[in-house]
Amino acid sequence: MAILGFEIAIHRSLTEQILLGGVPRGPAILNGTFMAAMGLGLHSFFAIPFGLLFHLLAVAATKMDPQFFDCFKRHIRLKDFYSV
Repeated sequence: MAILGFEIAIHRSLTEQILLGGVPRGPAILNGTFMAAMGLGLHSFFAIPFGLLFHLLAVAATKMDPQFFDCFKRHIRLKDFYSV
């Protein structure tokens, strides 16, 4: 039920993450840095296909769940409470 005078427009840019090439900013920058260091620094151009593969997998994971990398980071950080 909308009350007259108490409506506000919420823009999509306020609720969605900033994506670089379809991937959240942190993993995209990390992947780009890794590819640049391996490709340019160590002259190992085998890093380019692996970097592209990681980027494609990251795009697929982001399309399925935009919060995937935030949840994964939290999963890695928290300890197992029910471990034996």
